[in-house]
Amino acid sequence: MSAARPAIPSPASEAAVAAPSLLGRVPPPLLLLCSITSVQMGAAVAVHLFGAVGPAGTVLLRVGGGAIMLVVAQRGLPLRASRRAYLAAILFGLTLAFMNFVFYLALARIPLGIAVTIEFVGPLGVAVAGSRRLIDFVWVVMAASGIVLFAPWTGAHLDPLGIVFALLAGGCWAAYIVLSAQVGRHFPGNSGLALALCVGALVLLPIGLRSAGGALLHPVVLLAGAAVALFSSALPYALEIEALRRLPTHVFGIMMSAEPAVAALVGLLLLGERLSGRDILALVLVTGATVGVEGLRQRHKGVLEEPPSDHV
Repeated sequence: MSAARPAIPSPASEAAVAAPSLLGRVPPPLLLLCSITSVQMGAAVAVHLFGAVGPAGTVLLRVGGGAIMLVVAQRGLPLRASRRAYLAAILFGLTLAFMNFVFYLALARIPLGIAVTIEFVGPLGVAVAGSRRLIDFVWVVMAASGIVLFAPWTGAHLDPLGIVFALLAGGCWAAYIVLSAQVGRHFPGNSGLALALCVGALVLLPIGLRSAGGALLHPVVLLAGAAVALFSSALPYALEIEALRRLPTHVFGIMMSAEPAVAALVGLLLLGERLSGRDILALVLVTGATVGVEGLRQRHKGVLEEPPSDHV
């Protein structure tokens, strides 16, 4: 979805990692900037779909499209796994479905840049969970101050329900981080993610059909849904996987913290969403806290990680 992701956050097809020799000529920071922009462009396209099929229909198109892409790339679903592995994949799928659904509900009510900024509470919370260092709590207070600036009682003109949905998406993002690691241990490659996406699509199917009905089959809607899946999933996956071949993972995490700013810019250019000075200050506080947590966490380890060569 957004921000400082622990690994590859967006479900996508391994087949999307095409022409590695061509991507290999592009500097990794530029690859990540293109990836971040692609994700937010996908969100902007999704917002335009809301008028036709609503957030429920849009999230069904995204998750369902991602599931199809990944199942085709994996040449089917994993049929041999333990009960514990299947349970982890099911929980992961439910989390993916709910996370995307409430994020789109937030986008229907508040600007893209603000929704992405508030959603940062998820990965930020995971990053400082269990920490006993005072500086980490300083970052938490800094991020919390940014979130509070969005609150209606501070004078911000935002839909309170939209803020709640964005916070729920952030909580789901935290669960996603934990569950993705478990699924990765149980299943090879992206087979577990493919299974999880299928579970998510099945859960969203009745909700999306009830909300959008036959409009989901309109050619223009299907084309826009494919664009959402492409920009939000397949393309950023390809770019991030190539960047991670040549970047330390902590640098990746810090660079992804630029996502709220990119989201705000995309929201302005593609959706006409303007942010107030208060909103921009909140965005800077949350982004700065995320960069600080990630940077000091890696410095505390006292090691500089080498670019992972076996990430794929």
